[in-house]
Amino acid sequence: MFALFSVLLISYLIGSIPSSVWVGKALNGVDVRDHGSGNAGATNTFRVLGWKSGSIVVVLDFIKGFSTTFWIALYAFQIGEGPISPPGWEVDAFLPIACGLFAMIGHMFPLYAGFRGGKGALTACGMLYGIEPVSISIALGVFLVTMFASHYVSLASILGTFMYPVSLIVLKLGFGWNIDGSIVIFGAIAASAIIYRHRANIRRLIDGTENRVKSFKPSGGRLKDQAVVEVDV
Repeated sequence: MFALFSVLLISYLIGSIPSSVWVGKALNGVDVRDHGSGNAGATNTFRVLGWKSGSIVVVLDFIKGFSTTFWIALYAFQIGEGPISPPGWEVDAFLPIACGLFAMIGHMFPLYAGFRGGKGALTACGMLYGIEPVSISIALGVFLVTMFASHYVSLASILGTFMYPVSLIVLKLGFGWNIDGSIVIFGAIAASAIIYRHRANIRRLIDGTENRVKSFKPSGGRLKDQAVVEVDV
């Protein structure tokens, strides 16, 4: 049990690394939470600081989720003593996604940044690629199609997130894939948490006041007085 507690704590601490905050301060001398939407995520970094800083944050946030699901869980398998999953759960399914969920929680409520974090979509994407890449690739495809068709990144994030557990269920029940039920349950929990974090975006979408992507061309960032992508993931 100590092994389980240790890897979940490590996963939370890795997820707590506030990529957008630290990148903004290191490269631009600003806290992105003081600008734009105030969200400590990749999209607000793109909006405020431009494509270079935003791209770095995308990679780091993805790695946070993937590393905890893949490497930290693997470490737990090697050192584990005693039960490291609840009764009735397959440990090889439970442990990776549990580590990924704690990384997501860390991203949303980072210890190192006053618990003011992002919405978790990219960290969740990294987590899910480390677990079952086919279903998350389907969800990513929905995200990209929706984003380029509607120019609403928030809508694309919500629909792509919703499609992940749906894809798991279809692959398991419709095509007979050997996907453990715990992955479906935790995938649904992760999707629900991310969609809940988008509740303000959902209200603006319903009201017709949500900002849209004006251009997909690389931006230098609002602080450089250049074109800006008015979206929020």
